[in-house]
Amino acid sequence: MLASVFSVISYADAAGLAWFLVVWFGYGWLSEHSPWARRGLADVGDRHRLEWAWQMLRREARMPDAALVGNLMQSVSFYANTTIYIIAGVLALLGTLDKVISFAEELPFAREASRGLWEIKLVLLFGVFAFAYFKFTWSLRQFNLLSILIGSTPVMKESDGLDAQRAEVAARRLGRVNSLAGDEFNRGIRAYYFGLAAVAWFVQPWVFIAMTTMIAVVLYRRDFTSPLLRALRED
Repeated sequence: MLASVFSVISYADAAGLAWFLVVWFGYGWLSEHSPWARRGLADVGDRHRLEWAWQMLRREARMPDAALVGNLMQSVSFYANTTIYIIAGVLALLGTLDKVISFAEELPFAREASRGLWEIKLVLLFGVFAFAYFKFTWSLRQFNLLSILIGSTPVMKESDGLDAQRAEVAARRLGRVNSLAGDEFNRGIRAYYFGLAAVAWFVQPWVFIAMTTMIAVVLYRRDFTSPLLRALRED
């Protein structure tokens, strides 16, 4: 099987694919697990989620909190449904590949490629958006569990003899579940960005490499140097 793959993919295509995978998963590590992650947008968002949990513990009427979680779930559900349509479109392209190849050959800057290489490119595109779909649906399930936690967590007031340790556990649980759901949503969104880079592979391998690099730079600027990050850090 590997021999058949290497027979249709050139060194330039292989380099582009390797660069794509390294940048995609490498950026995920950089933004979530590296020493620099604590200075990024995701970590600041986690702190605000924890503060939200502390504020919620003191509220008797939690309708605003339920509404906020509902809005988050609606956004995740929209992306999950959209991803299904994209996956269906990619599968449809696989079924009409000969017509797609004939059409693409007439496009400017497009490079002639074998049917096998086209299949590899479409499989990559399918894999990217299938990955995004699983992330969005897992995020949606975690937001569902967060809404259950909001309903099951008792109101904690200092006038009633607030148990500090119990409140700490409840707040951290709420904040952690919220953060986990948000992280999965972010991974799905990141897959969308890199899905755009995967589309560039249909043009030229060097365009694929350039687009992958540009996507990483855009994500880095938004996660680590954006005005939004500075605004969230302000006390």
